[in-house]
Amino acid sequence: MMDRDGLARRLIDEHDRDEKFRPFAAANGIASLDDSYAVQERYVSLLKPRCGAPVGYKIGLTSERMQAMCGIGHPIGGVVLADRLHRSGARLATADYGRMGLEFEIAVRVASDLPIGGPAWTPENIAVHVAGVCAAIEIVDDRSADYAELDVLSLVADNSWNGGVVLSEFCTNWPALDAVSGVVSRNGVELDRAHGRDALGHPFAPLAWLANALAAKGQSLRAGEIVMTGSLVTTRFPTESETYRFELEGIGAVELNVTA
Repeated sequence: MMDRDGLARRLIDEHDRDEKFRPFAAANGIASLDDSYAVQERYVSLLKPRCGAPVGYKIGLTSERMQAMCGIGHPIGGVVLADRLHRSGARLATADYGRMGLEFEIAVRVASDLPIGGPAWTPENIAVHVAGVCAAIEIVDDRSADYAELDVLSLVADNSWNGGVVLSEFCTNWPALDAVSGVVSRNGVELDRAHGRDALGHPFAPLAWLANALAAKGQSLRAGEIVMTGSLVTTRFPTESETYRFELEGIGAVELNVTA
């Protein structure tokens, strides 16, 4: 039988000791995604005293490239905590993570509480609940996981690896997000590029996915919350001191200074 509290405490201890991530779900009674999210909920509650209150969510695995990288064919969610919310220009150290990964995304800010009990959310009907969008970098901590043996149930329980987010200023008058291009650069040199449509066809599609998942639990997105809609390109793993920039056409740019 699954011991939700024990597994949550185990995750706290593993992070504190910088232990390598290893799949643990099957051996500990986590038999479904519902079980994984139950452990995640308890784990996040233990993080709150040290990392602050929840301020939003991360959605992972919304692009084909990220799904292929992780061998998982559907989105996953996690919780973003207040002390892990950073503004563009932040300076973060690789030593503060088991292994720092950087993901490059479109983030949204929720304009108003979403009602519970109505029709299913779609990219079209959720758009009126978006106050702004911005360029964002998610900090993931995969603790040097072996992606060949990655287990989605263990990954979700570990808060889907969220270690923080870095945000640009929000844009309230944005262009068509499916067509928006995003360029990732390191120390001024382009590394990669993608488009908003790479996140399930449109960044509001992951947002609708999250809203429906919350609704199934009697919960909803709230005004002011931040939602990361998933990396448009594959994760980068800094090993040296360097500066990363992600620029979204017609929206803005976010920068992160990494120290090693």
